[in-house]
Amino acid sequence: MAIVMVVLGHWVITALVRAPDGTITAPELLATVGWTQWLTLLFQIMPVFFLAGGYAAAGSWRRHREAGGGAAGWIRGRAVRLLLPAAAYVAIAVACLAVSRAAGVDPGLLGMVGWALAMQFWFLPVYLIVSALTPWLYAAHRRWGLAAAAASAVLAVAVDLVDLADRGSWIGAANHVLVWAVAYQLGFAWEDGRLAARRPLLWAVAGAGAAAFAALVAYGPFPVSLILVSTEEVSNTNPPSLAMLAWVLAQCALCLLAAPAMERALRAEWLWRLVRPLGRVSMTLYLWHMVPVLAAAAAFYLTDLAPEPVVGSGAWWAWRPVWIAVLALFLVGLLTALVPVERLLLRVGGAVRPQAEVRQPYAVLAGLAGLACAVWALTVWAGEGLARTGAPAGWTVAGFAAGTALVLLPPARAAVAPEAAGTG
Repeated sequence: MAIVMVVLGHWVITALVRAPDGTITAPELLATVGWTQWLTLLFQIMPVFFLAGGYAAAGSWRRHREAGGGAAGWIRGRAVRLLLPAAAYVAIAVACLAVSRAAGVDPGLLGMVGWALAMQFWFLPVYLIVSALTPWLYAAHRRWGLAAAAASAVLAVAVDLVDLADRGSWIGAANHVLVWAVAYQLGFAWEDGRLAARRPLLWAVAGAGAAAFAALVAYGPFPVSLILVSTEEVSNTNPPSLAMLAWVLAQCALCLLAAPAMERALRAEWLWRLVRPLGRVSMTLYLWHMVPVLAAAAAFYLTDLAPEPVVGSGAWWAWRPVWIAVLALFLVGLLTALVPVERLLLRVGGAVRPQAEVRQPYAVLAGLAGLACAVWALTVWAGEGLARTGAPAGWTVAGFAAGTALVLLPPARAAVAPEAAGTG
């Protein structure tokens, strides 16, 4: 549900306009049609990613530790599974942008295309960092229980108060980890059963989170939009704010309240037939779902075939279902075309041995350096796009390539971590 909502949300709010000179612009719907910011309450589903990620990581790390595995090998294995598909996506996107620039395509257009191709990247560095902190976050959870998640929430509140007092302060960046770590740590509590029988507490958290969000929007400086809007002085996502933290708590509590019914529903084989294929391609969907938008722009807007009612008008909304259907068809074709890439990634994934233990100090340091380089490059792209000046920036590409290579580099010793099964 989360991955589908992310894809649909990005598709719904994407508006394209063909100028008289033939160029295409993408007006910011949430800024030009103010009421659409309320739609983000439906489509901002990222807390579910971190909640489910914490649940999965808790079981994976515990089994790994119980069998004698170390932190470095586990962290590397998680990073490999994110960086491999991201590297394939970046390589193809950067190559296409470089070729287009060499062919004389307008730098402004390529800058917009590069931004569209990287708008979803913000999730990857945050998730890589939170995953790398799992051994220590889980140790805190085992010792202090829900108080560990509460501590992250309190720190996030303090950071946001400082950031509100001094806009643009470097300390605000800490909330990119702290706020999402709250959802991640609640996933730990879900996995070990601490929250299963505490439904009154979950109802209280859901109600308090929703009430706090409403109050912060109504009486505080925070906008209702749960994604970045360029016209707003205060953002709920860059960095995550008090309002976003309230939303995280409310959404996670509601998810945990719904979990028993969802688990019962998933006993039906027909539902698993829908879940399994989406699960297999979830990372592909997340990375590639804006490519159909670019394909549709070229096919229908550059050729002047697309109807172009005023953005936000009744006619424009009436065409949205058709727009979504067209993009879905493009996406199905794209997923089919990517099958060879997926098979290659499986072979490469086996060759780099993500289940291998990392024991040597130099290998640990190299892996950490590589992870830092990859996180830096992804963060730059998330903010600027893949081609801010009309061409991919060489230093950023080199940093990501080197960092990913260091993470993927198989350890010298072929020791295999205990949890080698079920890691695909």
